[in-house]
Amino acid sequence: MLSKAQISLTTSLQHKKFRKQHGLFLVEGLKSVLEFISSSYKIHSLYATAEAEAKMDNLPQKIKCVTVSAKELQKISLLNNPQGVVALFHLPDEHVLDLNRIQHQHSLLLDDIQDPGNLGTIIRTAEWFGIKHIICSLGTADAYNPKVVQASMGSLSRVTVTYTDLPTFIRDTGMPTFGALLDGTSIYDTDFGSSGLIIMGNEGNGIRESLIRQIDHAVTIPRIGQAESLNVAVAATIFCAELARQQLKGA
Repeated sequence: MLSKAQISLTTSLQHKKFRKQHGLFLVEGLKSVLEFISSSYKIHSLYATAEAEAKMDNLPQKIKCVTVSAKELQKISLLNNPQGVVALFHLPDEHVLDLNRIQHQHSLLLDDIQDPGNLGTIIRTAEWFGIKHIICSLGTADAYNPKVVQASMGSLSRVTVTYTDLPTFIRDTGMPTFGALLDGTSIYDTDFGSSGLIIMGNEGNGIRESLIRQIDHAVTIPRIGQAESLNVAVAATIFCAELARQQLKGA
């Protein structure tokens, strides 16, 4: 039976303040939990219904699963329809980016992305297309927000997400920058080369002016219809797909 302390701790992790205070974040769903268990992340506690626990027969012996009823799981789940498994993992140490590691590849830079669902989708998309690093502005949504973790579908366990002052980071890397803007060269006429920083802007305001001044190449996704704008996660997907296409073509 779950204690009040276990319920209080788990549900408190929906707030960044308590994630930082306890050094923990929450993961839900069998697939995502198993992917985090298989990664470098360290598990703190694991709760599952008997039905879900039966599907985790390859758990390392050191991981002890607390069996709970569906009603109990509902008390610690942040989802309207709990998915059978809830786990708490330790937050990793803050990532310190080794600039040498990103010099010969493309990375995504996210400028004040606010919606957790968008951030989670971008993380999942980045992994699909082989992008290993996402560098976020200090004002971007927290990658360990449960909604981000859920939307990333386990990809957060393999993609490195770092928070830093973007203008300083861009200056220090000296890498070519490509910004998603409305008045740039078509993405299909842009040569992204073998490395660079792909900058995606805030959902409502786009890329802030201080960063626009640091963009080497303004890049636009051509509009054929009448829609006013694209969702930032969709735009990021199109950029990642074009990067992959160019890389495969040149391979």
